[in-house]
Amino acid sequence: MIIKSAVFTVSNTKISKLPLPVLPEYAFIGRSNVGKSSLINMLVNVKGLAKTSQKPGKTQLINHFLINESWYIVDLPGYGYAKSSKSNREDWAKFIRHYLEKRENLQCVFVLIDSRLEPQKIDIDFCCSLGERGIPFFLIFTKADKQGAPKSQQNMAKFKKALLAFFEEVPQMILTSAENQLGRDDVLHLIDEINQHFEIPEFKQPE
Repeated sequence: MIIKSAVFTVSNTKISKLPLPVLPEYAFIGRSNVGKSSLINMLVNVKGLAKTSQKPGKTQLINHFLINESWYIVDLPGYGYAKSSKSNREDWAKFIRHYLEKRENLQCVFVLIDSRLEPQKIDIDFCCSLGERGIPFFLIFTKADKQGAPKSQQNMAKFKKALLAFFEEVPQMILTSAENQLGRDDVLHLIDEINQHFEIPEFKQPE
């Protein structure tokens, strides 16, 4: 897939304010500071499209980016950031859950995992919550350039083993690096394949 255009369209916390669900949509989510913004910028080849920060928990809104005028990347708030207030965390969790469960044109969720770490309970729990709700997802392992490939592969294998305790089959796993564009073609090819079969869902027009 060739990326010809990538444009920020809207940012909010209200499901009712999202773009009409007439184009396929792909949500990206992960623990705070997993490298989500850097990965999104690498995928669309636009530096600074998604705002990166050294401060975990910076993304606190649902951000929509229109790609090639034909599909959306959706940047969701990170989960598990302990320094935000409890009420804030509960509010984020509520609208993220509502978005994931109710968004008619959401094709799948890309769950980002730091490839440098052994399996984390919070990531396993989030994957299980998606599985319980029947929400399709794929696993993107980030920051591969920060260590040797064997260590990343080892952690991916451990994560797969951990998931197999809860799933009969583990979704596709892709190792990526925002620095050297590792995995970019794999992710875009996956999205391109899904786009081919997209049909506009039935939905209620906002009044």
